[in-house]
Amino acid sequence: MSSSRSRPPLFVAGAVALALGSCGDGEPSSPQAATRPAPAVVVAELRAETVPVMRDFVARTEAVETVDIQARVEAILMKMEFEEGKLVEAGAVLYRLDDRTYTANLAAARARLAQARAQLKLAEEQVTVRAAEAGLAQSRARLKKAQQDVARLRPLAEKDAVPRQDLDTALAAEEVAEAELQASDAALVNSKIQEEVGILMARAAVEAADAQVALAELDVGYCTIVTPIAGLIGRTEVDVGNLVGRGEATVLVTVSSVDPIYATFAISEGEYLELAARDREREGERGDPPLELVLADDSVYAEIGRIVTVDRALAEQTGTLQIVGEFPNPDGALRPGQFGRVRLRMNVIEDAVLVPQRAVMEQQGTKIVYIVGEGDVVVLRTIQVVERYESFFVVTKGLEAGERVIVEGQLKARPGSPVRPMAHAVSAEPSEE
Repeated sequence: MSSSRSRPPLFVAGAVALALGSCGDGEPSSPQAATRPAPAVVVAELRAETVPVMRDFVARTEAVETVDIQARVEAILMKMEFEEGKLVEAGAVLYRLDDRTYTANLAAARARLAQARAQLKLAEEQVTVRAAEAGLAQSRARLKKAQQDVARLRPLAEKDAVPRQDLDTALAAEEVAEAELQASDAALVNSKIQEEVGILMARAAVEAADAQVALAELDVGYCTIVTPIAGLIGRTEVDVGNLVGRGEATVLVTVSSVDPIYATFAISEGEYLELAARDREREGERGDPPLELVLADDSVYAEIGRIVTVDRALAEQTGTLQIVGEFPNPDGALRPGQFGRVRLRMNVIEDAVLVPQRAVMEQQGTKIVYIVGEGDVVVLRTIQVVERYESFFVVTKGLEAGERVIVEGQLKARPGSPVRPMAHAVSAEPSEE
């Protein structure tokens, strides 16, 4: 973690010592000095406003999604359809494999499916059951005829009107007809079972053949390799002409998404407590503070980020809390693995007195400024600062809003001597390192 504070441009200690050495009772040392005009200096009137307290944290960019593109079937790599290191769209074709074997397998699977469907149709149109039903009907008719014969001959035989043998023959025929009826009924049941089983087996064969067609279609599809995500593609791991996918999936290339992109950073336990205290004080405010990303060349990234993930616990070894920020990256300017600094607003200071950094000098570790007091006389003032805000320091002691500080011409000013102040419009300027 690094702080966003930095020292302002400092005047050399010798110049300050020279100014201090000339301090006296303000009496001119010679008649020429008495008539010398007061030097012109540029002054700025101090202002007070609400300013954010910013902190910088070392960060590294990471892809939201990273996908290893793999060969899922064994085949010769025939063609590469992308340019290494460039952006690719989701669904873009990356490689083509030799699909001739898998195309032939697909044709064979489709033929087996057609055969299975024909077998199913044949099973559904079987006439075995209908034949068994007809046999059963015949058996019932024969039994009925035999029963009628017995009923007709029995009274005649009892009166000796017909030979007894004729009745015996009729009774035997009746028993045979009953046995035939039972056999026909059993044959019908058996035919129904066989027909049902045959249809079920034929349907199962159709489903199995259909599944084989689906698998063959997948294999053919795997010969055209596409990217499931949009992002930045790396260098190919396998050259055209090599056999891929033998035994296990072969990683061909890696694609990383870049829009949006993550920036991960860590804060200390103390900084976490500071943020938590701020959240309690501003409970009514919605949302997390916005994030800025300072790149390795100290330029500030144009897009504003947001916090998407805060780790559940502090790391035991470092005592820091991992935070993930997300930044839009529409033009792909950021890439995974870059280092930078995430700038986070930790707090807000109300009615902070701001002094331009170029007005501040340093003497033996103490920050001082020249102010223009009553009668346009220069006064040396020791100050204390806590933060840097844009091109200003936030002053906690030594200055008040409305006072005038010298921002240009300090070398010409001497404490206790008059100057000719010239107004300066105070505005936020790029801070100097």
